[in-house]
Amino acid sequence: MHTKYIFVTGGVTSSLGKGIISASTAKLLQARGLRVTIQKFDPYINVDPGTLNPYEHGECYVTEDGAETDLDLGHYERFLNVYTSRANNVTTGKIYESVIKKEREGVYLGKTVQVIPHITDEIKRRMMLLGKTGHYDVVITEIGGTVGDIESLPFVEAVRQMQWELPDEDCAVIHLTLIPFLSAAKELKTKPTQHSVRMLQQNGLQPDVIVCRTEHHLSLEIRRKVALFCNIKPNEVIESIDAKSIYQVPLAMVEEKLDEIIIQKLQLKAAAEPDLREWTQFLDKLFNPKHEVHIALVGKYVELQDAYKSILESLIHGGAANECKVNVHCVHSEHITPENVTEKLGGMNGILVAPGFGERGIEGKITAVQYAREQAIPFFGICLGMQMAVVEFARHVLGHPEAMTTEINRNTPCPVIDLMEDQKRLTIKGGTMRLGAYKCMLDKHSLAHKIYARTEISERHRHRYEMNSDYLPALQQHGMVATGRNPETGLVEIVEIPAHPFFIGVQFHPELKSTVENPHPLFVSFVKAAMEQWLTVKK
Repeated sequence: MHTKYIFVTGGVTSSLGKGIISASTAKLLQARGLRVTIQKFDPYINVDPGTLNPYEHGECYVTEDGAETDLDLGHYERFLNVYTSRANNVTTGKIYESVIKKEREGVYLGKTVQVIPHITDEIKRRMMLLGKTGHYDVVITEIGGTVGDIESLPFVEAVRQMQWELPDEDCAVIHLTLIPFLSAAKELKTKPTQHSVRMLQQNGLQPDVIVCRTEHHLSLEIRRKVALFCNIKPNEVIESIDAKSIYQVPLAMVEEKLDEIIIQKLQLKAAAEPDLREWTQFLDKLFNPKHEVHIALVGKYVELQDAYKSILESLIHGGAANECKVNVHCVHSEHITPENVTEKLGGMNGILVAPGFGERGIEGKITAVQYAREQAIPFFGICLGMQMAVVEFARHVLGHPEAMTTEINRNTPCPVIDLMEDQKRLTIKGGTMRLGAYKCMLDKHSLAHKIYARTEISERHRHRYEMNSDYLPALQQHGMVATGRNPETGLVEIVEIPAHPFFIGVQFHPELKSTVENPHPLFVSFVKAAMEQWLTVKK
């Protein structure tokens, strides 16, 4: 069976959940025995989101092969339990970069380079790249932005051309839109959806399925109205009602028969029913917990949940694995001081200090680490969180009050965290950090080894600074030990305090590899430690 293509577009407003619909569709097809992958095409001119502020774009997701990508790739991996790569995320910046490079090389033989055909041809080439590997039965492409956006037009045009070039049974278009509820009129309104689809049609693209985000159930009358004005069948109007969890969406789509419609349209040979037993078991544990804990997520971007999306989802996975409800309390590190830390973090069963860049909120993170260490509260530090754990220990245990990372204070007399050697010569910021998966060897007598149950692991990274090994002997002598190191460079990847009930900091980003079917062991163990702390306090 040759590769089929599904395109997911969005209308009316952003943040409707194209990524979740794409991931849910993929999950259902995968559960029917098909090989599926998802890719995201973003219309912004940045080559990748690596240099974007999290307030601008949410978290920057990092793939196994070291690509800095859109956060939706995290949804794809969490739903499918399959790795993505740099080929799964393409931006306008990458498209134009490639076309301009070819023009400079003389590839176009002196022709005038234009949006059509040169830009759209490059978009189509990228859209079909994964399909041509022969590894997938279905490639789902999510188009970022909203139909009508100027920057999205080349992508929509490329999809139009592919819909025209491919056989009808090889291409399907899903359009996600909004059916708003007007409380004053007490009714759902279809006009925004009609306008959105009409704009799509004006660009030459006809949706095969319309998925309607809604707060209330759609009546048959509303479905018929949408179908009539949008030129599709009533059964091709799919209801996507607000759910308690994004992980309920695949089951909701089964009820709406989205997978059946797609299989019929693309003439796919698939199992009669999707096998979602593991998925439903996960949901059963998620919604019927036997325990409950309170965990503080200490970070500097907590106003925007998408900034820590993978961490929040990993805590959900770790909670379900322990049949435990994890109540996450987002605490802004900028607001934590030695005077109010007990007020901010008292009553927490676990403290997670999140990654980040820059000076803002640094002292609050250090104070949070100190509180967790001194009060014997389970602690988990990720990337900058691990680095601040080292800074805190150097200050308050080793007696170096000026200890700091050179990222914040280049002239600190005690640089316990310093810029990596191979980073000191770099001047370009984009795509130059230590990115992607690297090996780590674990001390056999460590907490990390107990958690992973292996000696060698591989985790994803995104950083420029590292622990300064010159200070390691003193740290270890006073109780903070390095229990994980890169076998090639000796870079410290994991630090622990064995005398503490649960204190672990990691230089890498374990949240990037946690999925529904394979929750990350560090998050599972951290939640378990928080449960044990809760039981101790309760007694």
